[in-house]
Amino acid sequence: MSVEEQYKAIRTELEKVIFGQDEVIELTLAALFSCGHLLLEGPPGVAKTMLVRTIAEALDMEFNRVQMTPDLLPNDVTGSSIYREDTRTFEFRKGPLFANFLLADEINRSSARTQSSLLEAMQELQVSYDGVTHALPAPFMTFATQNPIEQEGTYPLPLAQLDRFMFKVHMTYPPPDDEIRVLAEHHATAGLSASAESGVQKVMTKDQLLDARNVIRETFVREEVIRYVQRLLQATRDDESLTVGASPRAGLMLIMAAKSLARFSGRDYVNPDDIKSALLPVMRHRVVLSSSAELEGMTADEILSRMIEFVEVPR
Repeated sequence: MSVEEQYKAIRTELEKVIFGQDEVIELTLAALFSCGHLLLEGPPGVAKTMLVRTIAEALDMEFNRVQMTPDLLPNDVTGSSIYREDTRTFEFRKGPLFANFLLADEINRSSARTQSSLLEAMQELQVSYDGVTHALPAPFMTFATQNPIEQEGTYPLPLAQLDRFMFKVHMTYPPPDDEIRVLAEHHATAGLSASAESGVQKVMTKDQLLDARNVIRETFVREEVIRYVQRLLQATRDDESLTVGASPRAGLMLIMAAKSLARFSGRDYVNPDDIKSALLPVMRHRVVLSSSAELEGMTADEILSRMIEFVEVPR
């Protein structure tokens, strides 16, 4: 199957249980196919956990969920050494991080120390403990959620942590018609821990996903599009409404995300529309608003959308 066909097959399975979240599904799969990590922001109860669990089912991969509480320690996520009396040696006991998909639920409720324990895993795909490096399963992807409304008892993610996420995706309430469908089709399964009744089929293997990622890496990007991305990066640095602009890493993430979107559309090349579609979710968590912009009530999305309008687009 082509990447486009694989994307459509997984999307079909997700849409059996996730309703009214078309953009969220597309961006989630773009991050998955692009070796990226995903930060989901939204109120409780909009199916963030169900989204990750359903992807794991459709790809037959291991999924672990960690509730990120203030008293959670780094070892509770990465793992720790235990002493074995029979061998009189210490043995590394792997934590929940060692799975294909890790859901760090309410990540901004954990301490900065625990948040930082994810940095090496997300960047290097490994965990170092007592001088020994332990490789994570392939593929590996971190999904993190945070609640934008409830700020009491939270620890905002530093820029270094935010920069590890390919996308920051806003997951909001579904439209009325889709919400009616959620209520009609899921009311009988409310409160059940298993999702056996979802009807989700396994449509892709780990090896197929890894092969698809290689195909996406080879997607052609012409020089004019690369220059367009650089102009967008420069625009974030020159804008007086922003105190921190986008880094070269943000540009690489933007191009990689655009490659996935191009393949999803059946193309083997990136066009400027792919860049525009990926710009907001890639950049919104990487730029920092100035105090004057915040006082005026501006948002990162508004500023970035304005840049899309005035930065010259290649033909």
